[in-house]
Amino acid sequence: MLTRENVVLHVADVHKNFGGLHALSDIDLQVEEGKTHAIIGPNGAGKSTLLNVIIGRLPPSSGAVVFDGIVLTGKKPHEINQLGVARVFQTPEIFADLSILQNVMTPAFARRDGAFKINMFRAVDNEKEIRQEAEAMLEDVGLIDRREGHAGALSRGDKRRLELAMCLIQKPRLLLLDEPTAGMSRHDTNTTIELLKKIKARGMTKVIIEHDMHVVFSLADRVTVLAQGRIIAAGSPDEVRGNPVVQEAYLGGAHL
Repeated sequence: MLTRENVVLHVADVHKNFGGLHALSDIDLQVEEGKTHAIIGPNGAGKSTLLNVIIGRLPPSSGAVVFDGIVLTGKKPHEINQLGVARVFQTPEIFADLSILQNVMTPAFARRDGAFKINMFRAVDNEKEIRQEAEAMLEDVGLIDRREGHAGALSRGDKRRLELAMCLIQKPRLLLLDEPTAGMSRHDTNTTIELLKKIKARGMTKVIIEHDMHVVFSLADRVTVLAQGRIIAAGSPDEVRGNPVVQEAYLGGAHL
């Protein structure tokens, strides 16, 4: 099913229907290892539905998703996560009642032990190695000085960076980001762009859904454009930027 040796994720002829609504039709895309692949399109294009199919939250009506030669279709989200796929959600999903440091340490325990355990929250303060690893991750995302603070008190932008640290400490091979800069100031957006560039330099494969074209064209190696649940264009950022079909579908004819 994989057509090139360097393809790590293949969404193969995926369809997703909700009754009579065709949310995704004939979706076929390939993500190369170590690259950043952006998925763009207007609201309602099917972008988040596609990510939910990839991570197992939604089953496809037909077609398959293959990661590193393993068929993900039919697997549960936690099984897909254990194979090396992590997702940063559109709305940050954190443990609001824990400290910032504990938030990052907790998925590290789950990665090590293979599952969340009842005594995990009592253990997070007593594991030196994992604490050091979590602190290094918080250093990367710019939250180290606030590590003992309450996670629920963070701003939306900082919660997004915290969730990114929680994903990265799982050491995924594939990171899926659903609008990672939504709600951020331009300064925070630029900080996040530089962080994602640093992650890319380490060889991590990323799929990004993003409305901010500054983010897309700063990060993407390849862009796939969805409209009404179908792929209408795919190519390099420059190819997509100059595509009149994309300009019409995405911005009513305005240049990207």
